[in-house]
Amino acid sequence: MLVSAKEMLNKAREGKYAVGQFNINNLEWTKAILLTAQENNSPVILGVSEGAGKYMGGYKTVVGMVNGMLEELNITVPVALHLDHGSYEGALKVIEAGFSSVMFDGSHYSIEENIEKTKEIIKIANAKGISVEAEVGSIGGEEDGVIGAGEIADPNECKLIADLGVDMLAAGIGNIHGQYPENWAGLNFDALESINKATGDMPLVLHGGTGIPADMIKKAISLGVSKINVNTECQLAFAAATRKYIEEGKDLQGKGFDPRKLLAPGFEAIKETVKEKMELFGSINKA
Repeated sequence: MLVSAKEMLNKAREGKYAVGQFNINNLEWTKAILLTAQENNSPVILGVSEGAGKYMGGYKTVVGMVNGMLEELNITVPVALHLDHGSYEGALKVIEAGFSSVMFDGSHYSIEENIEKTKEIIKIANAKGISVEAEVGSIGGEEDGVIGAGEIADPNECKLIADLGVDMLAAGIGNIHGQYPENWAGLNFDALESINKATGDMPLVLHGGTGIPADMIKKAISLGVSKINVNTECQLAFAAATRKYIEEGKDLQGKGFDPRKLLAPGFEAIKETVKEKMELFGSINKA
């Protein structure tokens, strides 16, 4: 059964580890992540962008697929199904469809409008036991058509949003969606420390988890980050494994063209990537 992300993230903050949000793009992605979480006794958050939700046939299709897998694969670890970078309208749709967690990204609005819209989402979501993530200071780069400038969040604005009663807060600290450029300055830990102090016990969210060095990840967790989002790294691993299979001509051998065989190396690559991240984040055996 799907659960809210609230309890798993509060436990993570207290235990000084982080829960991974791994974005899903299809059946293979979903199955790989769920099996890896179960095998490693780790809580997990399945992230769905609005674009990926549309690609997979709509939010109700995604909910049906995930719920079916939880039952058929005997998944017993805590699993949250979470809208990633949701618009106001998108947030309302996933709440209706049966998601257990939702992010409303109001970072591109004025702080006043961000507060107003976030309050409305909290009220609707809380009535159904659904956890809410909000954002202050846009995350850099592009993810599924959502482009952020990469601002450093204002700790005072973070406090205003946190005080509304959100369950987790994404704050820009120099992190970027996608692959990091060579001249990337790194995470701004002074800003993170100020945000952590301003927001109290609020679980903080680090978007753009692909390519951040391990020491930075660990320091971020020590400063209140309890949820780390990973998407690009799984996509790169899947693409590389699939390319290797095709370039070696294995799709031409026997029934290698069978999609179950063609997609298997990518599936295993995602499992490997997710396990590595769970080890780094410290969430193994924390279910």
